[in-house]
Amino acid sequence: MKAAGQGAGRAPLVLALETSCDESAAALIRGRDLLAAEVFSQIAIHGKYGGVVPEVASRNHLLALRPVLEATLAGAGVRLADLDAVAATAGPGLATSLMLGLSLAKGIAVALRRPFIPVNHIEGHLLSPFLSETSGPRESVGLVVSGGHTLLVRIYGTGKYRLLGKTLDDAAGEAFDKVGKLLGLPYPGGPHVAKTALEGDPRRFNFPRSMLGSGDYDFSFSGLKTAVRYLLPKHAPVPVADVCASFQEAVVDILVAKTMKALRSEGVDTLAISGGVSCNIRLREQFTEACRVAGVQLLVAPSALCTDNAAMIAYVAALKLENGAVSQLEAEIEPSLNSARWLNA
Repeated sequence: MKAAGQGAGRAPLVLALETSCDESAAALIRGRDLLAAEVFSQIAIHGKYGGVVPEVASRNHLLALRPVLEATLAGAGVRLADLDAVAATAGPGLATSLMLGLSLAKGIAVALRRPFIPVNHIEGHLLSPFLSETSGPRESVGLVVSGGHTLLVRIYGTGKYRLLGKTLDDAAGEAFDKVGKLLGLPYPGGPHVAKTALEGDPRRFNFPRSMLGSGDYDFSFSGLKTAVRYLLPKHAPVPVADVCASFQEAVVDILVAKTMKALRSEGVDTLAISGGVSCNIRLREQFTEACRVAGVQLLVAPSALCTDNAAMIAYVAALKLENGAVSQLEAEIEPSLNSARWLNA
């Protein structure tokens, strides 16, 4: 099935839904132009549990998806009938959450007789820094660093990737959240650790820089989190700001060192960073300086596109349509999507 209007010489209008975890999101994109995007966050809802509860997340997706979709259409001034294609996140993520977004998107596609394009959530993050680039994705190294994922990827173009390295245990954002919980900071811990770190001394504690000498591009942050756990009983009162700053410095040092090594080895001059942790001020500062020294162009998605959102899903769907993708109504959710497979590694 061809997207309506593609033969008329204009870029297709794509609607995308993102429900991989606890954000209900919708976005409309035409070519490289993001027309509208809405996100309903459940942070306040899950805060009292100290983490995302899948059943609660899916229940609130049911309540939020329709108003989020309607607000997105109104923001762009379009109707469902104007759509050329519909997309949704297929995985990875929470099964019940993914099912809701995928089912709604498929229903819209069937009702309108439009193509349905399933999109990988991590690929959405990976390519989000290129959304403002008129030429689209190009040869580069991509770092996806979020609450659930830490990956280094060689990007050759849309749909052409090679996995360079990944976390062997906790993702960087997961470690931030767990340290925040250890320190008694509000949920979610990661942003509060970063904010508190601004007032601390990053040299106060010398936390381990795991796997810097491993000879590969894999990561490990579990030991760093454990080092914080062992440190806390030794200090009363706990110097929270200094712990946050020192922990953050260790994470950033690891990410910068491994990523810059990958750039040198791959011989490319563009670095694309994405994912929720890429909002971190210290991480952006250190990567900006490292890339300046190395003569590397740094692309970082705008903060609104770093956390989970539907704009990145719509963008990947639009790129797939440009590259001849066809409707995949038979696609199912893949909650534990294997990174090696979708990366064609």
